[in-house]
Parts: sequence; C-alpha cells; structure tokens
Amino acid sequence: MPRVVSCSGAKIRDAVEEDVLTEERAAQLVERLRARNVLAHVARSGVYQFGIRVVIPGGREAVWDNDGAAALEAQVLQDGVLVGYVPTVAGSEEFDDDAVVDYIARTNYDTLT
Repeated sequence: MPRVVSCSGAKIRDAVEEDVLTEERAAQLVERLRARNVLAHVARSGVYQFGIRVVIPGGREAVWDNDGAAALEAQVLQDGVLVGYVPTVAGSEEFDDDAVVDYIARTNYDTLT
C-alpha cells in the first residue's frame, strides 16, 4: 500500500497557467530545479500532457502534476510501480513558479524507505 511522503511548506502566490502545466512551463521549472541540483526532467505522459519527473536515489522517481490538475501532487514510482505519493498540496493552485520549484526541491522523499 502506498505511503504518504512528507513535504516542507512554501509561500503561496498566483501561478496557475490556465490550470494546465504546458511543456514550455514544465521545461522552465525543470531548468530551475536543475539549478538547485535536483535531477529533474520533463515528463511526457500523454498528448499535450506534461509533468515534472524527479529522479530519487535508490531507483525511485517522483512524477509531479502529469494529470492536468491545477493542484500540486506527485506519484512516487519504483520500476514503474507506485510505492508512495505526495498528496494534493493545500493551496498549491495559487503557487507561483518560485513556490512550485521550492516545494519540489524541498520535498523529503526519505520517508519512503
């Protein structure tokens, strides 16, 4: 059964671009995450459906916001199998890009051992 990943807080501002994460915005967020030494990539999960994939040590990965929803959330996978998740972050519909990057960069994945 999947377990919840604990996360740090972040400041809240307006950031939703028509309630969808576009490929361009995902690429910009990935670039900013990489600048913070986060192993991030653009996740392409369908036609015009994008998210952010974060590589986690130990063979896991977190896929953030690939479902088209406005709120920030992630699935944690190992070998393609769901092993945990970051539940919908309250108020994340109003995060600006700084808050999104900060939240993803500060997420604690170590609770899934």
